[in-house]
Amino acid sequence: MRKFAIGAVLSGALAAAAVAVPSAHADTVVGDTKVSNVVVNGGKDVAVGTTNKVTFKVTFTASDPAGVTSGQTYLYHGTWSDPDAFWTQDSDAGTTCTSGTTVTCTSTYTIVPEYDLHYNALAGTWHIGAYAKAKDGDSAKKTDVGTFHVQRYSKLTVNASPEPVAKGKAITVAGKLSRANWEDHLYHGYTGQPVKLQFRKAGSSTYSTVKTVNSDSSGNLRTTVTASADGYWRYYFAGTSTTPAAKATGDYLDVK
Repeated sequence: MRKFAIGAVLSGALAAAAVAVPSAHADTVVGDTKVSNVVVNGGKDVAVGTTNKVTFKVTFTASDPAGVTSGQTYLYHGTWSDPDAFWTQDSDAGTTCTSGTTVTCTSTYTIVPEYDLHYNALAGTWHIGAYAKAKDGDSAKKTDVGTFHVQRYSKLTVNASPEPVAKGKAITVAGKLSRANWEDHLYHGYTGQPVKLQFRKAGSSTYSTVKTVNSDSSGNLRTTVTASADGYWRYYFAGTSTTPAAKATGDYLDVK
């Protein structure tokens, strides 16, 4: 696999690929080669933590009456002419195409957060480009055929107390919403975010939202509710463009 980054986003071995810096005149089509249907990670966003390697695929359709020989994909943050980060793979090192006049090309990317992500500002919208070369020398390059999100992985905890508790008494449900920080590779509280407190009655398979609680300046969550029945309490965060959704494992509370 080969990667290249603009600026100082990647370092070490992963920044060593000899890929040309994007030009302002990016889209080029020679002949009747076409690229379309670019999909990143099966249509899902890419969430990256602090130490875990994340592998995902990028696929696209390429066509030419003479047949397609190779393909390439581009992922970049910012603009094509002046990207903050730029990842690509060539056909010999990470992109494979099926045979024929209309083919599917697939690139495999592996993100290592310690090397590939050093700035939290890189979370959010990324752009996608694709290139295909035909057997007769024709080619097509499209540099902004879609977008996806690279997100800072999130975690959510919950604890309902006291337990057991008498029916009709108050209980406190505490927790914390945190997310990956790519600059120090630790998890920190995600502040000022609306998080749903949900309850699932014992014997049921469905959670219902009881109220919404905002995380404080440290990402902590805390609220008081009335105990009415045995069941599970959890917090649920819907996510943002920079941070994926998260849900805590339900905490069972015995109500006497």
